[in-house]
Amino acid sequence: MNELAIIEAPSVLGLRPSGVQDLPAALLEAGLLTGLHAVRTGRVEPPAYDPARDAATGVLNPHGIVEYSVRLADAVGRALDAGRFPVVLGGDCTVLLGNLLALRRRGRPKLLFLDGHTDFYQPSAEPNGEAASMELALATGRGPRLLTDLEGRRPLLHDEDVVAFGFRDTDESAAAGMQPLPPGLHALDLDAVRAAGAGTAARLAVDRLTAGPGTGFWVHLDVDVLDDALMPAVDYRQPGGLTWRELADVLGTALADPAAAGLDVTIFNPRLDPDGTIAARLAACLREALAARADAWGTRGSP
Repeated sequence: MNELAIIEAPSVLGLRPSGVQDLPAALLEAGLLTGLHAVRTGRVEPPAYDPARDAATGVLNPHGIVEYSVRLADAVGRALDAGRFPVVLGGDCTVLLGNLLALRRRGRPKLLFLDGHTDFYQPSAEPNGEAASMELALATGRGPRLLTDLEGRRPLLHDEDVVAFGFRDTDESAAAGMQPLPPGLHALDLDAVRAAGAGTAARLAVDRLTAGPGTGFWVHLDVDVLDDALMPAVDYRQPGGLTWRELADVLGTALADPAAAGLDVTIFNPRLDPDGTIAARLAACLREALAARADAWGTRGSP
C-alpha cells in the first residue's frame, strides 16, 4: 500500500452541519498533497441530514449513518484492493465506522484512536443523540444493534484491538454518565502519553496493535486531540492536548509501520478558521507524517 488514495467523506450525520463538512476542501486547498504520491479517488456524499432524534435508537440519523458507512466502506475497499493507502478526509467521527467496516470485511482490524475524547457514550447519556460521541462504543459492539451490527459483522473491533491515545475527557465523561471504557481496551490518556513521551507512547501503542492476530490497524485522528490553544477550530473544546510536534511524531511513528492500513481525519471546522492559518498548519503536520510513510516505503512524490 504505497500510493495514497484520498477519499472525501464530508458526513456530519453524527454531529450537525456546523462546518465540519468543509474539512476536505480546506485541507486540500491548504496543500495537503504537496510533495506526496497521491490520487484523489472520489467523494462519498452523505444523505440528507435529519435534525430529529430517532425514537427507536435515541440517535440522530441512524439509518443514514448505516447507509453512509456501507458506501464509504466500498470506497475504502476499492483503495485497499488497488494496493493504495486510504486517507479519508471527514466529516465527523462516525466516518470511522465505514473505514473499519472496509477492514472488517477483510479480517480482524485494529485501531489507533487519537482523540481528545473517548467517544464511548451510550445514547441515554449523550444529550443531543450525536453518534460522533459514540463511535468507539459502536465499533466495539455497544449500542443500538442497527449501528453496531453493520452487515452482520458485529463487532467491528474487539476491545483488546484498540488503543485510545491522548484523551483528556475522563472527568467530563464520568460526570455526564458515559459508560466506562472496558478493561480490555488499552487506554493511554494525555497524562500517560506525556509521562512516557509522545514518541515512546506511540511506539508502545503500535507494538501492541501489531502483536497477535489481525489484518492491520486503522489510524483515527480527531483533531481535538491537539491542544485547544493550537486547535480552537473544533465544535467541542476542552483545555490541554498534544502539541503539533507531538502529533507529528505520533502519526509519523504509526503511519510508517507496515501494518498501518489507513488514516482518517475528522472534526476540523474551517468556519472557525477564517484566515486559513490553522488549516495550513494541520495540512503541514499531516503532510510530514504521510511523508514519513512515503519515505519508509520509498514512494515520495514530486515537490
